[in-house]
Amino acid sequence: MSQIVLYAMTQKGHAVVAALVQMYPGILHAVIGARDSKLREDYYQQIVELCHSVGIPFYDRSDAPNFEHHTALAVSWRWMIRGSNTRLIVFHDSLLPRYRGFNPLVSALINGDHQIGVSALFASEQYDRGPLIQQCAIDICYPFTIQAAIDAILPCYAQLAIGIAEKVSQDLDIPITQQDEATASYSLWRDDEDYRIDWRLDAQTIIRTIDALGSPYAGARTLVGDVSATLLRASICPDVRIENRTPGKVIDLSNGRPIVVCGSGLVLIEELIHAETGENLLPLRFFRTRFR
Repeated sequence: MSQIVLYAMTQKGHAVVAALVQMYPGILHAVIGARDSKLREDYYQQIVELCHSVGIPFYDRSDAPNFEHHTALAVSWRWMIRGSNTRLIVFHDSLLPRYRGFNPLVSALINGDHQIGVSALFASEQYDRGPLIQQCAIDICYPFTIQAAIDAILPCYAQLAIGIAEKVSQDLDIPITQQDEATASYSLWRDDEDYRIDWRLDAQTIIRTIDALGSPYAGARTLVGDVSATLLRASICPDVRIENRTPGKVIDLSNGRPIVVCGSGLVLIEELIHAETGENLLPLRFFRTRFR
């Protein structure tokens, strides 16, 4: 039986290991993992323990050998995978060709898409442009957090991995379809600046952004006066007519929780902590506060 080398990170990688161990024991030749310092829980140790419990060789990326003549799967992987004789399959958090690139699931949630999913594709020289193997889609409705989205697509990861393992185990060809370049779009990489809330946006977009950047990520940020704060939870309030509308200003307090003016609409901040210390910043001490 042919085997698979799996490059796996995060909760998604753990889900793929678990699915393959259950459905195709012996299909995994080795698993390579790595830490993700940007996540509060990166599932590195869980992947290690699962591999050890069933006797699958596990290697950290820092000391992993080069594997040749294997089919390789990459799940939540962010580095180049070398090997001229390796058939590499990538899992991507979007329904390609939409959202090629970085953080596609976050971008989809911020945009308010009502369908999200996962694509399995062969790797190509230009990222996320290779031929598609299979896709799995699910419908969602808002409010919807990033953790809820990750949990929702884990069965998609398992389904796609099992389908590929079935072909590999029997040495069968894997059918492909080419991507439609006319419908392609891209999602850019994100840095610390992209975690800042722009209060000039409409309230619904702001709420979706807060939900999309929450745990396991660092959380949406804002300045409360001169203090850097993390927004953990917020909701929409009915808008009112404001003659001198100034996004970011507090218009009212509800039990010490600020109601903030947006480009359109109002947002009630329900959970707010100091970005560095984790200190609870509610109830708000001063009514005349500007969020920036």
